[in-house]
Amino acid sequence: MNLRIFPMALFFIWASFLSLTHAQTIEQLNDSFRQLDPYLPTANSYRTASGAPGHAYWQQQVDYKIAVELDDDTQSLEGRETITYHNNSPDELRYLWLQLDQNRFAKGSMDQETRAAKDLDKSSFKDFHRDVYEKDFEGGHKVKFVRDAAGNDLPYTVVETMMRVDLRAPLKPGQTLKLDIAWSFRIFDGTIIKARGGYEYFKEDENYIYEVAQWFPRLAAYSDYNGWHNKQYLGDGEFTLEFGDYDVAVTVPAHHVVTATGVLQNPAEVLSDLQRKRLEKARKSDRPVHIITPDEALANQHQRSKETKTWRFKAENVRDFAFASSRKFIWDAMGYKQKENGETVMAMSFYPEEANPLWGLYSTHAVAHTLQVYNKYALVYPYPVAISVHGAVTGGMEYPMISFNGYRPTKHDDGTRTYERKTKYGLISVVIHEVGHNYFPMIVNSDERQWTWMDEGLNTFLQYLAEQEWEQDYPSRRGEPYKIVDFMKGDNQVPIMTNAESLLQKGNNAYAKPATALNILRESILGRELFDFSFREYSRRWQFKRPTPADLFRTMEDASGVDLDWFWRGWFYTTNHVDISLDNVRHLHLDTKNPEVEQDWLRTQEEKRPETLSEQRNKDLPKRIDRFKELRDFYNENDEYTVTNRQRNNYQTLLGELEEHERKLLEEKSHIYMLDLTNRGGLVMPVYAEVTYADGKTEEFRWAAEIWRKNNKQVSKMILSDKPIVSVQLDPRLETADVDTTNNSFPRKISEDSRFDLFKTKKKRDMMREMREPLATGGKEKK
Repeated sequence: MNLRIFPMALFFIWASFLSLTHAQTIEQLNDSFRQLDPYLPTANSYRTASGAPGHAYWQQQVDYKIAVELDDDTQSLEGRETITYHNNSPDELRYLWLQLDQNRFAKGSMDQETRAAKDLDKSSFKDFHRDVYEKDFEGGHKVKFVRDAAGNDLPYTVVETMMRVDLRAPLKPGQTLKLDIAWSFRIFDGTIIKARGGYEYFKEDENYIYEVAQWFPRLAAYSDYNGWHNKQYLGDGEFTLEFGDYDVAVTVPAHHVVTATGVLQNPAEVLSDLQRKRLEKARKSDRPVHIITPDEALANQHQRSKETKTWRFKAENVRDFAFASSRKFIWDAMGYKQKENGETVMAMSFYPEEANPLWGLYSTHAVAHTLQVYNKYALVYPYPVAISVHGAVTGGMEYPMISFNGYRPTKHDDGTRTYERKTKYGLISVVIHEVGHNYFPMIVNSDERQWTWMDEGLNTFLQYLAEQEWEQDYPSRRGEPYKIVDFMKGDNQVPIMTNAESLLQKGNNAYAKPATALNILRESILGRELFDFSFREYSRRWQFKRPTPADLFRTMEDASGVDLDWFWRGWFYTTNHVDISLDNVRHLHLDTKNPEVEQDWLRTQEEKRPETLSEQRNKDLPKRIDRFKELRDFYNENDEYTVTNRQRNNYQTLLGELEEHERKLLEEKSHIYMLDLTNRGGLVMPVYAEVTYADGKTEEFRWAAEIWRKNNKQVSKMILSDKPIVSVQLDPRLETADVDTTNNSFPRKISEDSRFDLFKTKKKRDMMREMREPLATGGKEKK
């Protein structure tokens, strides 16, 4: 009996296997259009499925009162702060985590210990200079004490760049506590350690510019989706911070000029009457006005005094605080009146004489321009000042209301200064980018330590829009799809949704690729109107709150009404690239069933066939049928395409069986073309095709990405045309970041013009001859 069942059981097992294999194949073919649900957190009362904050959304608030003194002789800071922590969470907290970011620069830090060595064959003087400098630099926060409001010492534990403070009693939901902390640290040379702050020393006049950031113990974030954000700071993952109010007193040498996050509270104590009058004039000016002129800055930098001044600043509802201080600062400003709310924002720049003429021309204008464009596409700037500072940070770095930016002219032997084209546009772009960070992540408070792209990518996208509104043909580095193709087709990459500290090719991965994706989404998939509405809605929903990637993805779909799961998956969760190949264009003939028409068409196709070599040579051979005429019969007079009476009768019978509309379809005169497409890159995208007709006219066809929904590997698309097509070009305006445009046309085109180099074989080195060369000054003669 078992023997009889076994073959049947085997059959069902085999059938199940075939069914499973078929199901797996179908899933693979359609995987690109599965919903993102498995990747996204489950919606809840804190974060809704629409992407909006839920009715129970909460976040902590942390307020700071800080007094800090800058020592210009030792390049160090000493400070004391009172922190007021508001527990708005539903959780009871027995300890608090704080960030000690300066510990990254301490000897033996995790950053230093885990930093992989660079290829010494490619090591630069700058790279090795940093290694040597770090060997002796005593960096890191030196915490003197942590106390509660009653003055009692609280136990604390320093874990690399984080510090846990154990509370005397649990902090219950809705409660507030105060911490009193004193600390100090040495400021590093920002021209050697390329970080987010530091000092620059000017040997000629023995002055410093200090750009001070990551300088005070700050509360780590505590959120509904992650609890304590106490991931270590290794350099790439930036900051996850809470909003709060700041009251900061900065004590510096008497002739230093200080600029900072927030509004200056004691201008009468630190500014002259003339400087205050200039500030009022600048508020109403649409062009920069000098508060401190270049001549005044030059005179000021030669002053030396043992006295100090204290500059006081307040800032409301910000997530961080930074400042800059120097005797060298030129200061200019202008008021930007926001048309959205009528409020005036003071756009300001602080820079040394070495930065002119470049900075005086462009920095403050770039600040105001950023506010104008970002307000249009994101949200209205809510703060009273926006500042650009030039110093040790050679690239750029952002903090609330203040940014540190690089780029300066080249000084020549005759004392004049000039700047290259790339330096000019580099300055404008970096100011736009760093001031733009006020919007993302300083207001839309994304988690930089986890997802770099949520601030860098979104901001780079808006930077591109602002650059294009600066001048025609602005040389934007990022944003255009064709500029990302070399990266997209490379192997050395990870998905955008990779933790900040594990990114490869950070500039491309976290800045360029997400910015390009958003530009494609805006221009080619949603269109400007739908995209702009949805992006503004995301910005509005999450200003002064903490969004996650899921909140962005869900909001963009919710507000646009378009399912974009395929887009987020392909661009953000994979390293696939776009390569859609137009493999073939087939011109098809509709079979009319009329034998008179169809047989004639077949005869024409045969006549079009090229004559073979043998056929050409066999033409002149003598033929038997020409000698013996009696061999000719019916088939010699009628070819295989001759229509017979039976074919005519069958056709009439068929017509009698068809409906009227069916008979009309057989008379359709359109040309029918089939475009055979292959997705070679794996990333599904819309298909845009430009068709050229025989009369020279063109027509564009745009098919949504859902063209791949049944099979994301291969698809064919039919075009019905009243006139013949002579060629088809995919992605004619370079909208999709297609990495291989050579397979985008049919018929195939000869590749574009390029150049190649000729080179000479290097001569062998003659050391004896080299030794006879005259010795340069300062050398030592060898014999």
